[in-house]
Amino acid sequence: MENKLDYKKEFKALYMPKRKPSLIEVPAMKFIMIDGKGDPNAEAGEYQAALEVLYALSYTIKMSKMGENKIEGYFEYVVPPLEGLWRCKDSKIDFSDKSKFYWTAMIRQPEFVTKEVFNWACLEAVKKKPKLDFSKARFETLKEGLCVQMMHVGPYDDEPETVKQIENYIKNNNLKNAISTVNDDGSIRKHHEIYLSDPRKTELQKLKTVLRVPVR
Repeated sequence: MENKLDYKKEFKALYMPKRKPSLIEVPAMKFIMIDGKGDPNAEAGEYQAALEVLYALSYTIKMSKMGENKIEGYFEYVVPPLEGLWRCKDSKIDFSDKSKFYWTAMIRQPEFVTKEVFNWACLEAVKKKPKLDFSKARFETLKEGLCVQMMHVGPYDDEPETVKQIENYIKNNNLKNAISTVNDDGSIRKHHEIYLSDPRKTELQKLKTVLRVPVR
């Protein structure tokens, strides 16, 4: 483990913010992404299926060192945490009705991953898990730019309390909430969450989630 790059530990400013809002410039990063809509908690729903695909692809790439296909520039690493971009049809996130969510589930990829590596991983993963739909996955570079973020500790349903603290920070520091604004490349800026805890193994009150809001 000592020789493996752990992004959470190496880039603490991105993954381990304090429990109070702070301003950060988020650099460009590579992700495997899947878009969808609806309640993420729905059993056997679209979101759960997306997670299966994301992890299948991420671990196919991670374990590529074991096969004949050597990836140029490969280095040992810990698969980064699951992340999500969230929005509703209007600019304000409605946490009370999860069925209205439009989401992008995603996992960061190491710097050596390219579109060619991603395409190779899709072909390899479908051999092992032919029942999964890999056609919805895409490989993309995301550059969020200026954001305000904060560590949320506790149930996901309590996130509005943390979001309120972020909104107050934005207001008090002469910033503007940039959710739903459009970047130069045509992408839409969204509410961002990074899931540092496994909800299957962690008490609700101890769940750690990075909440990030784009600003200008």
